[in-house]
Amino acid sequence: MKSQDFRFYNPVKLISGNQALDSLTYELSQMQCLRPLMVTDQGLLKAGLIDRVNESLEKSDNLTTFLYDRVPPDSSPAIVSEAAGVFREHECDSIIAVGGGSVIDTAKAVNIVVSEGAVDILALKGSRLRKPMKPFIAIPTTAGTGSEVTYAAMIRDPGLNEKVIFASYQLIPDVAILDPRMTVTLPPLVTAATAMDAMSHAMEACISNHRNPFSDAHGFFAIQLIRENLLQVIDDGEDIQGRFYLANAACMAGAAFSNSGVGIIHALGHALGGECGVAHGVAMNIFLPHGLEYNMSEVKDIIGELLLPLAGPDVYVQTPKETRAEKTVECIRGFQDQLYKHTKLSRTLSQADVKKNALEAVAQKAIKDAAVHFNPKKITYEDALALLEKAF
Repeated sequence: MKSQDFRFYNPVKLISGNQALDSLTYELSQMQCLRPLMVTDQGLLKAGLIDRVNESLEKSDNLTTFLYDRVPPDSSPAIVSEAAGVFREHECDSIIAVGGGSVIDTAKAVNIVVSEGAVDILALKGSRLRKPMKPFIAIPTTAGTGSEVTYAAMIRDPGLNEKVIFASYQLIPDVAILDPRMTVTLPPLVTAATAMDAMSHAMEACISNHRNPFSDAHGFFAIQLIRENLLQVIDDGEDIQGRFYLANAACMAGAAFSNSGVGIIHALGHALGGECGVAHGVAMNIFLPHGLEYNMSEVKDIIGELLLPLAGPDVYVQTPKETRAEKTVECIRGFQDQLYKHTKLSRTLSQADVKKNALEAVAQKAIKDAAVHFNPKKITYEDALALLEKAF
């Protein structure tokens, strides 16, 4: 890597471990919070995970917690406004997000609305946030998005059929609690999709034109942890140690891409999710090898170095330097085949039930996505469409 100036910012207090949730009341007390709003979804409520959080909260006699549990897989401005209304109605003083990326992003958007005194989150699109955010604790229940350490929130605008990104360092949670017990109920397919989301975060962070030694360190180790633990967790969902490593991998990958950016893989995924409703982790799994191949002409050596954490030292040293990049892509496709065998995680757009007549609209949205600015190779509409056709 040539010498260059960079910044790396990750101010989140991380609490990670098999009993990490037990620290929740202490962290709230440290921020002098007495009336938190808990944001979650119906699936987690029915799975009993909110009961586990409540057991931790009941250790304090000073807390009064209020619940908003209607976050959908793709959140919307209406959901954000509704949750913000609950926050205001009960005069809450803080936010606890318990869930995956959609829940945590919704909680971030709620924080924007209540802190800025707004009514509609879309009215703040492109605006600079000027007021301090409310205290915010994130408790992820998937090992994928890394949203617990990122400065962005993504909300789907149903009117435009696209995802709107809100980005500010003020959106970064104060505390992230990584407790693997909160992920053991994830079914194999969701486990695989969210882990491949984290894999794409780590890999795009490492090839980004804003990559730096700290993002590389986080990204490389995240790739290794996913490679070493994902398949065994899919075979045994209650493998608490494997779940612990995947949770930490997702968090590290989130910190990596928050500081180096992502690229065309995410631009395509954002556009596909907005246009066709394909789950983000599924999209990342589909586009990952194609995005690496597209960038090969610019960052072949870097992609080749990813072979070490992805395949291990034996494969790395046995592969000639000049073919390591191609071997990296080959290993990704082999990993995809294993995941498909175990979980039926889609490897192509057709397997994800995407219609071919949607590709042009997805390509148009992808080239306008902010992520393309961090991609090592420039991309045109024709390039994006060609990638989509390859992935079909």
